Amino acid sequence: MQSFMKSSGVYFTSESVTEGHPDKLCDQVSDSILDSILDKDPMGRVACETAVTNGLVLVMGEITTDCYVDITAITRNVVKETGYIRPEYRFDHESCGVMVSIQEQSPDIGQGVTQSLEWRRGSRDELDKVGAGDQGMMVGFACNETPEYMPLPISLAHKLCAKLAQARKENVVPYLRPDGKAQVTVEYCYGEPKGVDAIVIAAQHDPDVPAEKIRDDVYEAVVRPVVPSHLLEEVYSRQRLFVNTTGSFVIGGPAADSGLTGRKLLVDTYGGFARIGGGAFSGKDPSKVDRSAAYIARYIAKNVVAAGLADRFEIQLSYAIGVANPLSMFVESFGSGKVPDEVLLALVQKHFDTRPAAIIQNLQLLRPIYRDTAAYGHFGRDGADFPWERTDKAEALRQDAGLG
Repeated sequence: MQSFMKSSGVYFTSESVTEGHPDKLCDQVSDSILDSILDKDPMGRVACETAVTNGLVLVMGEITTDCYVDITAITRNVVKETGYIRPEYRFDHESCGVMVSIQEQSPDIGQGVTQSLEWRRGSRDELDKVGAGDQGMMVGFACNETPEYMPLPISLAHKLCAKLAQARKENVVPYLRPDGKAQVTVEYCYGEPKGVDAIVIAAQHDPDVPAEKIRDDVYEAVVRPVVPSHLLEEVYSRQRLFVNTTGSFVIGGPAADSGLTGRKLLVDTYGGFARIGGGAFSGKDPSKVDRSAAYIARYIAKNVVAAGLADRFEIQLSYAIGVANPLSMFVESFGSGKVPDEVLLALVQKHFDTRPAAIIQNLQLLRPIYRDTAAYGHFGRDGADFPWERTDKAEALRQDAGLG
């Protein structure tokens, strides 16, 4: 990243996928099951994964709860809402099989989450009581190149995919089908976006639609409304807009590719601009630090950048299963910090509590908000009810750093 900030011309690419992509379909099923449980039992423990293939959805994992939810009905409803509603898609909500294989959470794991190592050693701080649901490392990132403090390539890729889905749902491009992808290459000069160099779109469609029509319609209905004209330059005229480059994309979704919860971690996070943690997000209740600590890490990073303390900022947290306090905390401002990184680390440690119970409490994570995270990214989303996207700590950080 240091060389990236010092180079006069580099290209960086990120991709996103639509809600109809098989992996994202799985994420939405898993998170919808989680939401249904949290709505009835906020203390439920959920680690739910989904796999899809042609004609079949398999829901599996570990769930401990006092409530009942109809997993099969939830699954079919997600498949329907995602757009798989016609038999000619070779996968639809009425005819697909749904298999469920669920067991309770391991008691060995449960005891460490319910009573942390600190609690068992005598601490009576209530925020020490909950232990991390797993070991591992989680990463948060933010930068100031977009209003949402996200890297431009992944921001544009998400918006293109969301627009592709919107064009389908609103019949703006009526022949579109649910599956799709977008990939954006951005040219950077000394760490600043200079222009969009290339756009790749994969748009599933009905048969017998000419390739040129799809390309023109996607450009007019999807690309032009999303990509600012000053960045778009001459992508279209220079033939750097690539749409359905195999020539046809009729067979898609689970009929063409299997899907699995958690397989799109770069799509869920920062598009490859930052390092990633060791675990995926969807289908996991917030006692699993794979999810909740990734959210607090994003919250920290975004507030540091929003405070003007750095142009780019990354933080890594690490945990041990059954232990409340993180084992390590690492920060990196990639040479863009207005104060030294060791000062940034001290500010973070002072202003943010990264114990699981504190994360859950401060970010209000026991609510059924997770289906909305399962497509188009967990971070940088306008209008979403994601507390980790707040910048309410920025002013206090700025004042404490002496930059007020």
